[in-house]
Amino acid sequence: MQKIVQVIFMATALTVASCGGGTTDTNTLAGKKTELEKLKKDQAAIGDKIKTLEQEIAKLDTSAAGSDAAKLVTTAPLVLQPFAHYIDLQGRVESDNISYIAPRMGPAQVRAIYVKRGDRVRKGQLLLKLDDAIIRQQVAASRQNTETIKTQLSLAKDVYNRRNNLWKQGIGTEIELITARTNVETLEKQLAAANESIKVQEEQLSGYNVYADVDGVADEVNVRVGEIFSGAVGTTPQIKIVNTNNLKVITDVPENYSGKVRPGSQVIVRLPDVNRTFTVAITLSGQVIDPNNRSFRAEAKLPADNNIRPNQIAEVKILDYSAANAIAVPVNTVGTDESGKFVFIAVTEGGKLVARKKHVVVGELYGQAIEIRSGLIAGQQLITEGYQNIYDGQVLRKS
Repeated sequence: MQKIVQVIFMATALTVASCGGGTTDTNTLAGKKTELEKLKKDQAAIGDKIKTLEQEIAKLDTSAAGSDAAKLVTTAPLVLQPFAHYIDLQGRVESDNISYIAPRMGPAQVRAIYVKRGDRVRKGQLLLKLDDAIIRQQVAASRQNTETIKTQLSLAKDVYNRRNNLWKQGIGTEIELITARTNVETLEKQLAAANESIKVQEEQLSGYNVYADVDGVADEVNVRVGEIFSGAVGTTPQIKIVNTNNLKVITDVPENYSGKVRPGSQVIVRLPDVNRTFTVAITLSGQVIDPNNRSFRAEAKLPADNNIRPNQIAEVKILDYSAANAIAVPVNTVGTDESGKFVFIAVTEGGKLVARKKHVVVGELYGQAIEIRSGLIAGQQLITEGYQNIYDGQVLRKS
């Protein structure tokens, strides 16, 4: 240590002497800048010399081999372990079956409501009864007309049978028989048409009963008795049914991952609001890039869960790289020099624990861990704490 102090003193003295012995005029701005630049260079040179001497002294001075001169570090053994890299995104939950209920026969006044918001409904369940007074009157009139036609047809058939019997006995004219038969056929056609008309009107009448299209939960019921039901008011649906048995998570994936995300890719979906985590697979990977955000859409099916609701926020992690047996180290232990990336490991040499600098080739980075593809082997002791300001060959001691 005394040698280092002597070197610093001598270097400082030389610097002062060199500054004082020059002919530069330090009273001018240019002179002051020149002097400052020279002092910075001298300072850097002195720092490099001190560092070099410290390293040389540490190697040559046997008295420094004691525990007081050793650098205190913490080490951890390198092991082969699975390593994975994920694309961290945000998504949302959607339902495959969302039904927006609308009247089949057009807007009409609500007469009765059989469902309220939050009710679980079945497919085909009656939800609303709309005003059908006019169509009911039409159906009643058609049925009455049908009965009239039936009476006329019955009479026409009786007349025809009588004419036919008389004709067989040679009584009456052929034209009378043909006319009677024609009346029967005409009335039969009228009756068939009237029956078909009633079927159409009855179908129209059923249209004033509003039924559920799917199984699910009535998520929205925004209508009251006496109001007009048209399916929506502006952009707001009046009745919306959500089936939570077929849910999916949707996310927008940046286009630079288009070659890594495909159907079958593993996805970890976390729903923070309900504290649920699922491991699923991509079921749909969009083939078109959205020009507005330079991304494509990816979907993954979710299992049925009563706690999951459409439009919930989801944290999505798409697996795009994995290695079954990899060496991974904390990213903060990796340094950079003119030769590339390096780490320090602790090895025993000559009965002493010393630091050795190992240059490495790194791979993927995820979270606080970085993959090491070459330069290290399992079993080596990585210096995880105290690696700052150590040098190759420095004596160490473990904490």
